Amino acid sequence: MDEIQIPLSSPDITEAEVQAVVDVMRTRHLSLGPKGPEFEEAFRQFLGVDHAVAVSSGTAGLHCCLMALGIGPGDELVTTPFSFIASSNVIKMVGAKPVFVDIESTSLNMDVAKAQKAITEKTKAVLGVEAFGNPQGMHETAMLAARHEIPFIEDSCEALGSSHKGRKAGTFGRCGVFGFYPNKQITTGEGGMIVTNDRKLAELCRSYRNQGRDPGGSWLSHERLGYNYRMSDINAAIGIVQMQRLPEIVEARQRVAHDYVQQLLDEPHIILPTIDEETVMSWFVFVVRLTGELDAGDRDAILTYMRNHHIGCSNYFPPIHLQPFYAREYGYKRGDFPVTEYVADRTIALPFHNRLTHMEIEVVVHRLREAIGRRLAAK
Repeated sequence: MDEIQIPLSSPDITEAEVQAVVDVMRTRHLSLGPKGPEFEEAFRQFLGVDHAVAVSSGTAGLHCCLMALGIGPGDELVTTPFSFIASSNVIKMVGAKPVFVDIESTSLNMDVAKAQKAITEKTKAVLGVEAFGNPQGMHETAMLAARHEIPFIEDSCEALGSSHKGRKAGTFGRCGVFGFYPNKQITTGEGGMIVTNDRKLAELCRSYRNQGRDPGGSWLSHERLGYNYRMSDINAAIGIVQMQRLPEIVEARQRVAHDYVQQLLDEPHIILPTIDEETVMSWFVFVVRLTGELDAGDRDAILTYMRNHHIGCSNYFPPIHLQPFYAREYGYKRGDFPVTEYVADRTIALPFHNRLTHMEIEVVVHRLREAIGRRLAAK
C-alpha cells in the first residue's frame, strides 16, 4: 500500500518552536533549568490554578497524583472503560483496582448515576476521563465525589482548552492532568502537566517526579520512593511557545471540526459528536460513529478501505475491560458494559489536525461515504 497521504494527526510546529529548542541547546540547562518553571507558570495562569507541575507524560502525571493521594493496594477507584488504557493502568501501577462503570451515550463520559452505584467502602477516589476532550459531566462527577468525601481525579489529557459551564477542563477535580503527545492540542513531543489548588499534593508530585527528592533539598537526599518523571528544558521550551499559540490552535481545530460537521450533517449512517450548549470544545480528535445497522466488522472494513485510499483513520477506543490483560485478570466479557461496547464497535477517528484543509476534508468525507455505501450494498 502506498504511503497514507492524509495522516490521522500531525503536530503544529512553527519556526518559533524550532528556535526555542535551538536556544535551549545553546545553554548548559538542558534539564532542571529555567524553562520548566516558565512553562508551569504559563500553564498555571491559563487555568487559573495555584499549582502546575510539569512531568514527562500524562501517564506519569496521573501516577504521581495517585501516589500523592495515598492510594495503594486494596483500594478501588471508580473509572470509565472507554478511554486510552493509561487511565486504568496507573491505578494498577499503585496496586489499586479500577472499578469500571458504563458511559453515557452522548458525551461518552462516565455515567454519573452508574458511578454512584459503584461506590463502596473500598472506593478511595473517582477518576474521570474527558473523552475526546469533552468535559460534559465533570461538574456532576466532582459533586458525586464530594458527597462521598473522596477525591475526584480529572484526566484532562485530551481536553486542554475545553470548558463546561464556563469552567475550564482540568479544574473540576482535586487535581487534573494534561498530556502533550504530538496528537494533542499542544505538544512538547512527550510531556504532561499536573494542576491543583492543593499545595501539599503539588509538593508531593514535585518530589515523586524527581526521584523522591523534596523540592529545595539535597540532590542526594531522597525522602520517599520516586521516579524520573521530569520534563526537560527542551520539551518545556516547545510547550512555552505552544501555550502562547493556544488560542489560534484551538480556533483552527474548531474550524476543522465545524467543516466536518457541515459536510456530514446529511449522512444518515453517521452519528456526529454530540456537544451540549454549555460546552466549548477544543477538539482532541474528530470521532464519528456508525449507526446501528453497521457493526464492528463493517467499521473495520471501512477503516481498511479508507487506509487503502491513503486516508489515516482509526477506531477510538477499544474498551479497556476487553483488553487481554484486564479481561484475564478480572474475568470481564462482552456484555459487561454494553454502551461502551456498542459505541466502541462503531467509532471512526477521521484525520484531524490544525492545518487540515477544506479540500482534504472533502476527500475524507467522499471516501467515508463511498466505504459506507459499499458495506451497505454488501449486506
